[in-house]
Amino acid sequence: MIKKILIAFLCVVAHGAFAQNGTISPYSYFGIGDDRDKGAVDTQMMGGVSMYGDSIHINLSNPAAYSKLRLTAYTAGISHKEYQLKSWNEQQRTGVTNLDYLAIGFPLAKNVGFGFGIMPYSSVGYSLNSTSNSADGEVSNFFEGEGGLNRLYASIGFEPIKNLSFGVTANFNFGTLEYQRIQSVEGVQFGTLDDRESNINGYDFKYALNYNPTIKDKYTLYTSVLINTQGNLTSENTQTLGSFSLVTGNNVEVVDVDLDASNLRNTELKIPTRTTFGLGLGENKKWFLGAEYSFQQMGDFENTFLGLDNIDYGDANTYALGGYWIPDYRSLTGYFNRITYRAGLRYDVTGMTINNKEINNFGITFGLGLPLGADFSNLNVGFELGRRGTTDANLIEESYFKVNIGLSLNDRWFQQRKIN
Repeated sequence: MIKKILIAFLCVVAHGAFAQNGTISPYSYFGIGDDRDKGAVDTQMMGGVSMYGDSIHINLSNPAAYSKLRLTAYTAGISHKEYQLKSWNEQQRTGVTNLDYLAIGFPLAKNVGFGFGIMPYSSVGYSLNSTSNSADGEVSNFFEGEGGLNRLYASIGFEPIKNLSFGVTANFNFGTLEYQRIQSVEGVQFGTLDDRESNINGYDFKYALNYNPTIKDKYTLYTSVLINTQGNLTSENTQTLGSFSLVTGNNVEVVDVDLDASNLRNTELKIPTRTTFGLGLGENKKWFLGAEYSFQQMGDFENTFLGLDNIDYGDANTYALGGYWIPDYRSLTGYFNRITYRAGLRYDVTGMTINNKEINNFGITFGLGLPLGADFSNLNVGFELGRRGTTDANLIEESYFKVNIGLSLNDRWFQQRKIN
């Protein structure tokens, strides 16, 4: 069983399963694309609240939770997201399906857990067009982008003192982002093209501290602090400019831009530190309710290679609320009593101001954790309804519906047999 999963894991990675276009949002045009680091399905369905950990699930967002693992866990997640993109005069529907993560976690010793995996970090995927009038006639611009960054990670969590756990995650991020702009003028035989490509790699770390004391021998207080350190990414850039025939579509003349002369051949992308505070209360294996607040000084971010002049970055903030409820996890006859019911809310102030309009996101999440068989494996199914952006200032409003499916399987490693 273990060998089969490991082989499948390596085959998927080698095949480039995360090289897909993970988004079709016009807002992926900015920064390094849409953030895809959302955690496992069970975390996402609680509004993204990440302080809770147990003995059978991998918490991709909080490395301190690895100290709770008592069984080896394999987890994978996929999602399908339906978009309704709306401008002031038209709207369009489209969708995208993705593989979201593959991970393995297992206990190394008492109160010590380790895990590793791969997931998308960010995605670029958009196709936009605009027209304007000039003295020479109508000018048409077409913008297209694709690609994304992937993330390989390794995490360890340990609990040196009862109820107090620490964790750290090391992330290596890598991938390619491609941007294209095509411009044509009415009545002119040739158009112009601008192709840009960035090969990006770099690292960051996440540190976690959880303190979960018991109250009145029944309830647990959940507190957490997460610090995702500044991401130091290096970008090796190329750019070509040229013209093409509007009749045949063939390139007429294309030249490589000397980026060395403008110091844009190799640039740095610094993703600012993100800090998260969490507070919650629950009764073990019965219910949990928690809230988290995150902040990030995105005003320090800049992508000089793209040189966009219609965007400003400011402080980013996220507010999340969520929890779960299990009617009776010991029930032998009532399957629905053993289901985990999850729900949550989140509001993201993204820190992006485009055309002098703030771009924010609001989402409602809910889902089910379905037990599989007699062991601790389960299937997590979740849903998210949300809205991002605005139709003001010639921008796009996104309404979306997302379906998540996460599979969590359990096994036992490093346990000596008592009977041969």
